[in-house]
Amino acid sequence: MIRGFVSKDDFHEALKLYGLMRRESFLPNNFTFPFVLKACARLSDLKLGLKIHTLVVKAGFDFDVFVKTSLVCLYAKCGYLKDAFNIFNDIPVKNIVSWTAIISGYLSFNRFEEVIDMFERMLSTGLKPDSFTLVRVLSACTHLGDLKSGERIHRYIFETDSGRNVFVATSLVDMYAKCGSMDRARTVFDKMPEKDIVTWSVMIMGYASNGLPKEALDLFFQMRRENLEPDCYSMVGVLSACARLGALKLGDWVSSLIDYNGFLSNSILGTALIDFYAKCGSMSRAWRIFREMKERDLVLWNAAISGLAMNGHVKAAFGLFAQIEKFGLRPDENTFMGLLCGCTHAGLIDDGRRYFNSITHVFSLTPTIEHYGCMVDLLGRAGLLDEAHELTKKMPMEPNAVVLGALLGGCRLHKDAQLAEHVLRKLIEIEPSNSGNYVLLSNIYSANCRWDDAADLRSIMKERGIQKTRGCSWIEVDGVVHEFLVGENSHPLTEKIYAKLEELGKELKAEGYVPTTEFVLFDIEEEEKEHILGCHSEKLAIAFGLICVSSKDVIRVVKNLRVCGDCHLAIKLISRITGREIIVRDNNRFHCFVDGSCSCKDYW
Repeated sequence: MIRGFVSKDDFHEALKLYGLMRRESFLPNNFTFPFVLKACARLSDLKLGLKIHTLVVKAGFDFDVFVKTSLVCLYAKCGYLKDAFNIFNDIPVKNIVSWTAIISGYLSFNRFEEVIDMFERMLSTGLKPDSFTLVRVLSACTHLGDLKSGERIHRYIFETDSGRNVFVATSLVDMYAKCGSMDRARTVFDKMPEKDIVTWSVMIMGYASNGLPKEALDLFFQMRRENLEPDCYSMVGVLSACARLGALKLGDWVSSLIDYNGFLSNSILGTALIDFYAKCGSMSRAWRIFREMKERDLVLWNAAISGLAMNGHVKAAFGLFAQIEKFGLRPDENTFMGLLCGCTHAGLIDDGRRYFNSITHVFSLTPTIEHYGCMVDLLGRAGLLDEAHELTKKMPMEPNAVVLGALLGGCRLHKDAQLAEHVLRKLIEIEPSNSGNYVLLSNIYSANCRWDDAADLRSIMKERGIQKTRGCSWIEVDGVVHEFLVGENSHPLTEKIYAKLEELGKELKAEGYVPTTEFVLFDIEEEEKEHILGCHSEKLAIAFGLICVSSKDVIRVVKNLRVCGDCHLAIKLISRITGREIIVRDNNRFHCFVDGSCSCKDYW
């Protein structure tokens, strides 16, 4: 009877029956104890568990492997990992269930290094782990980002032919995806004899989160061709991919696959939809979703605050923040990231300082390195480079590449080559292969006509095999995403696109536009610089949009890099000449161009 109640997850009834059994003076045996201890573990009833442990010793069952394993589970579940380990160590002959019990205990309390260590020790005893154990140790590798251990476990899985199990294989895919190794994840995925919806979702999410949105969409459509219905997580992945590409119509179609009320009653889906609309520049629709959600958790509030800030509605983001506590929620670190990013984009130095200080002094949170990065960015953009530099020195942690990159960006904006060189030396130590650091300094040299220094920097890049990230822009037309690279000439409408650019160039010059050639890196003739600027990927995408997008619709472009100053000026004028609204989202913020002006107020 006790076993029956436990198997039905009716743990309270199981313990009631155990109490009745003891009152009737029946003594439990080695078959009874494991089920009663399991009930205690699932209810986290350590008090009763301790009494039962005492009885186990008195009854002479403290060396029974099944009883001892149940005790390991009890102590581990209640957070007493040291006691759990001591009991585990006392088991004379450990079986696979015993090892899995202690491994699961460590995993439950985020002791991931111990999980991997115990797994390695288990293998050294000659025991073969089951799928349950393999899934858990792969989860530990995933949380640690420990690709080396993950690959070692993968080799073991391959050698023992354990990869046929869908749960093990899916865990492998997840581990590789979250460690950023998408090629390895795809290899495992393609070799799986059986895939469930979770496997597909993990792969789609992996592509989306690793900056491969087109691959995420391709896989989503392949999944649809195999007649699989998307679940919550595959929807989140594909909406994230659409957001990254600015594919508003495609995202609309994807969201139609689930009933609208399904979004409103699921905070995960609702958050993904708000994030999608916000990143596509349709904040009014994101706001409508937020208002109509049946339940709003803090993650949802954070998405709305970040979306408002990202789209330039900073004061509205501040207002939303003021309401959080009224709804019984307490802001977390991500809430302040949205607020500080908004302050950075709008140049609100005093507000930024106030929110940054309130993290510690009002809400008793600890500022993260990302918060410091936002403050350095805010101060650097405002020209307060000395203060920004001082903040990087006073941080309680070593500044990372993001923080130093923000300071370097401020140096570029205000042409402080001396500080930029100092920052770059540190950046090269941290990430010597990142081309963006070299490009920023080269821009500073070029703007100051220091062509020899720029050439030396290019030589260093060439010697080290470092290539500049190529500018790339995307635009969606009729549900199809078109990609343009800088100097693109492979698009079917290339001839018309360049003809449109030439036509626009004449109209721009008539408006008094002169290409800002200081944004070109190389010491070459001015006419050639003008040609290079005219081929930037966002200009190609906008020209294509002017040809193919209905005059009633907004032209929406997404770029992988920061929009350069020349393109920013040109697009403002194009919006006035053509009477079109043009939204460009670069890797930093939104730019909404209307009638010759930009929502960023030339502060980006």
